[in-house]
Amino acid sequence: MPADPFFRIEMLPALHGDCLLVEYGDSSRSRRLLIDGGPIATYKHLEARLDALPAGDRRFELVVMSHVDTDHVEGIVRLLANQPLPIRVIDLWFNGWSHLSPGGRVLGGKQGEFLSALIVRRFQQGQWNGAFDGQAVVVPDDGPLPERTLAGDLRLTLLSPTPATLDRMREAWRTDLGTNVTPGDLDAAWQQLAQRKAYLPGQGLLGTTPELDALLERQLKVDRAAANGSSIAFLAEFEAAGKSCLFLADAYHEVVTASIRRLLQQRAQDVLKVDAVKVAHHGSAGNISDELLALIDSPRFLISTNGSRFRHPDAEAMQRIIARSRHQPPTLCFNYASKTTRPWGAADRQARLAYRAEYNAVPNTPYRIEL
Repeated sequence: MPADPFFRIEMLPALHGDCLLVEYGDSSRSRRLLIDGGPIATYKHLEARLDALPAGDRRFELVVMSHVDTDHVEGIVRLLANQPLPIRVIDLWFNGWSHLSPGGRVLGGKQGEFLSALIVRRFQQGQWNGAFDGQAVVVPDDGPLPERTLAGDLRLTLLSPTPATLDRMREAWRTDLGTNVTPGDLDAAWQQLAQRKAYLPGQGLLGTTPELDALLERQLKVDRAAANGSSIAFLAEFEAAGKSCLFLADAYHEVVTASIRRLLQQRAQDVLKVDAVKVAHHGSAGNISDELLALIDSPRFLISTNGSRFRHPDAEAMQRIIARSRHQPPTLCFNYASKTTRPWGAADRQARLAYRAEYNAVPNTPYRIEL
């Protein structure tokens, strides 16, 4: 019987974005999935990590493109531009134009257009949203949450998006295209992609204190960006190791909260116990709430950002996690020690607010978290 099951997460250096490599398995075999690719400027880190994989073992059970924001998808566009692909991909999850518009073809807006064009040319029919029979990766309005089990028994339970958030994304995507590309015009998207030197291989790269309680009473800034609302977010559970993680991309906290409530009802549980939460939207105050935290019991909260855009993580979000986490003390895990994250490492602040902060020991390398 295989021994030493493991489940680990690597937050790659992705500046203000996300690029996550997940490995699970045991002493006999390691399996992987990739979630997002960061902005184009950080592709070199993803490339180096993939090059470090054993030459005969570069299989990914799943690649997830959570949504079309550049800080999540550009690295994937660049990855798929390689011929041949440096990895073997079993399934890809990405909601393109055909999944946003009934009867639509395979395109969406700007980065989504480019990614859709690459998918069509690089993969066989049935590999795109294969676990959903080629249809949208979406949480239905009622009934059980969608569950899919990857090879090696990693169970994924979908939490976002919903039909309503995909509807909003469809309209935003059409507007985003402008006059350059018509939705469904695959050739036009491909021609534009071919002119983007940044994407071409070999071309280079473009219990708390009163003060804290008072802050938490401030009005929650709700994230209304359509692209974020379309985020693919899920719970990953590896029963062999007894480990699990919430991967929340940039999903709306209302959507995730509603889905977790449904899941708890399905399982006849009061609280969802996980080993880590990959915090939504790089620690934005608009993507986390007291209601969400009340449903989760997690010792770790993972934050992927260097704060170079939008100054994430927001102080309000970190304070909310510290104050409202059911698990005390919570640990904040940062893949960068930057101007916006370093203050949370202050020993006096950690002692006063009763939390822990951890940082990547080696800058500009993948930050590995063993669950």
